[in-house]
Amino acid sequence: MPVRNRFAELLPEITAWRRDFHQHPELMFDVQRTAGIVADRLRAFGCDEVVEGIGRTGVVAVIRGRGDSAGRVVGLRADMDALPVHEATGAAHASKTPGRMHACGHDGHTAMLLGAARYLAETRNFDGTAVLIFQPAEEGGGGGKVMCDEGMMDRWNIQEVYGMHNMPGIPVGQFAIRPGPLFAATDQFTIDVTGKGGHAAKPHETIDPTVAAAHLVLALQTIASRNADPLGNVVVSVTSFRTASDAYNIIPPSVQLRGTVRTLDAGLRRMAEDRIRDIAAHTAAAFGAGAAVHYQRGYPVMVNHETETTYAAAVAREVSGREVLDVPPLMAGEDFSYMLEERPGAYILLGNGDSAMLHHPAYDFDDSAIPAGCSWLAGMVEARMPTG
Repeated sequence: MPVRNRFAELLPEITAWRRDFHQHPELMFDVQRTAGIVADRLRAFGCDEVVEGIGRTGVVAVIRGRGDSAGRVVGLRADMDALPVHEATGAAHASKTPGRMHACGHDGHTAMLLGAARYLAETRNFDGTAVLIFQPAEEGGGGGKVMCDEGMMDRWNIQEVYGMHNMPGIPVGQFAIRPGPLFAATDQFTIDVTGKGGHAAKPHETIDPTVAAAHLVLALQTIASRNADPLGNVVVSVTSFRTASDAYNIIPPSVQLRGTVRTLDAGLRRMAEDRIRDIAAHTAAAFGAGAAVHYQRGYPVMVNHETETTYAAAVAREVSGREVLDVPPLMAGEDFSYMLEERPGAYILLGNGDSAMLHHPAYDFDDSAIPAGCSWLAGMVEARMPTG
């Protein structure tokens, strides 16, 4: 099951699709152009069913093989949305929309799943049903959850589900995976520290929220260093410090902190939230100030199922002809986690070579990875639902 010759033949065409998506990036659920092109191509390929509007702007396609293999159904997922980033690649196919770009390679994911769809519709060399999922709003919108909440898994009786993401730093065409937690839970918090403002020349007449907030930023780092098991994984990052005044000589009445929490364990996730609330309240109180914490849970931990990870790695090994790398857990988030909470499956990383990192203005998807990615996607269908 090496890289299929058909994908080498289709590489120029799939590359053209990818670069067109790259030139016209769309955000969150507003992926109408991308989703429309995806749906039109799927119909042109001869898919048995193409349904639009799942999860607002998602697209689901069904391709039936040569038999039903007792009703086995395998799902494959790609994400379609871009990021609010100003592109700095200088590429001829760079974004035509200022302030938006495909800085995470979702253009490549979408194009590769389209390529796999074309091949599967042509060959139908499997015994069962393939369900292809094109998802909006992975970048913070939880599009995967919306699609699941609308009953996608039950509607098409999906039994296993697989996804793939490109990864800079891994050789092009090589794969990496691990069973268990792969991507972190991603929560965010806002802390409003309130005091009493006044003139900077008379600090004794104020309750200075900037001093309380500064101590709070440092105190929050003890969650990882003193509250979590050293062998656990938790990141607490304060990423924004805003005061209610921009003047040099005014002590503001309030300060707002914003940040994120990343964990790979449900217990650590609960602990981090509890400690943020306690540390904020007591640190502020020590300076006579108040603190209100607004904590929002984001994507859950994305956990690869052990058996399905073995299946995914076996196909990847055959496609690449190389060993599949054992990747450590990543503290980034991924809303494929919602699909893996509903069905067994696995998520694999595909090498993007020595490119800029994901979410960087200079990042670009490496089109030479397309044949390997398409072959793995199609290979998962054929391996999990073999004919005969």
